[in-house]
Amino acid sequence: LIIFSLCLGLIFLSGFFHMKNKNYVISKSHEELLIPSTPCHAKTNVMFLKTHKTASSTILNIMFRFAERYNLTVALPADQLVHLGYPKTFLAHFVEEFQSIGQNYNILCNHLRFNPSEVQKVMAANTFYFSILRNPIPLLESSYVYYKDSVPAFRISKDVNEYLASPLKYYHPADYKQNMYARNIMWFDFGYDNNAEDNKEYIQTVLKEIEQHFHLILIADYFDESMILLKHALCWDLDDVIYFKLNSRSQDTVQTLTPESKERIKAWCSLDWNLYLHFNQSFWRRIEETIGLEELEKEVNHLRTRQRELMETCLLDQEAVGKDHIKNKALLPFQSGAANILGYNLKQDLDNRTLRACQKMVMPELQYTSYLYSLQHPHKKRKQFGLPLLWTNFQE
Repeated sequence: LIIFSLCLGLIFLSGFFHMKNKNYVISKSHEELLIPSTPCHAKTNVMFLKTHKTASSTILNIMFRFAERYNLTVALPADQLVHLGYPKTFLAHFVEEFQSIGQNYNILCNHLRFNPSEVQKVMAANTFYFSILRNPIPLLESSYVYYKDSVPAFRISKDVNEYLASPLKYYHPADYKQNMYARNIMWFDFGYDNNAEDNKEYIQTVLKEIEQHFHLILIADYFDESMILLKHALCWDLDDVIYFKLNSRSQDTVQTLTPESKERIKAWCSLDWNLYLHFNQSFWRRIEETIGLEELEKEVNHLRTRQRELMETCLLDQEAVGKDHIKNKALLPFQSGAANILGYNLKQDLDNRTLRACQKMVMPELQYTSYLYSLQHPHKKRKQFGLPLLWTNFQE
């Protein structure tokens, strides 16, 4: 009877902890079912290295919404800048009011070229560092279309396959600050020389350094799985990582890579290719060690179900639409190159609270940066970024 009572007591306690502790782990062994995992607290000091063309704008939106939800301070670009000094290597003074705020920022997530010693001046010692990588093959094609008009190496070639047939005909390493999108862009974003020689020893040194600086590297090709891993690592709720895909482009602007071009990317962007292969492997290892594939699948399904619910609540068309079909020009994303960057139309009959939540989920990067800047620095001149006048009213 005593043993039975003791078991009942333990079961009651485990139920209590399950309610109190959102990271309660259902493990395989029966004994462990009765023992809650160590309670975890949502991490609020987070640095996200926003890499280019890797679904990072969607993550920026997640970070901004989290910051607003918990009234956190975001390290935003100073003055009228849209990014933190990029493509220059990051310096602390690129952050608005760094001199007076010092190391008291919670979130750092706008584009920057990583420089650990300077980032540490801005972010607290207990900051969680993460970033995201993407398969360099679709990444280079995406960069080509998006930066076609602004990158010298892309501008003078007819299409992506012509460029890859003989990249050195178009690409001049001396113009690396204009041409960084044309070769090993992720390597460059992490602060390294994107024209460095593909040397095994050098690559291993860089990979080790990145592992020392970053707690987690996500993979854009498995975005939903990445969001679940991020949720666990940060001890956030499911709604903290719910998203609508932002800054994506219409399928008709995707250029088809020939099989030869795909192989050439692996050689031309071999530093990025090594980076991707290494962290794709560690990504899946991390999932197996922490969540397990079975639990991952369940949580990904929950995420997608919740996402569909929110799309039904918020969106007029239930999906992203082309730039010409976005009705409220204040929600028009920045358009670049030949890419048709998609956006969203919201339903008209939403109550105020739902409308605000939906607006935040579809708010493009420049608009959200400008909006947060005006909230955090009301005495400063607003960031305009060439946004439509409608946007000013929308902010208010």
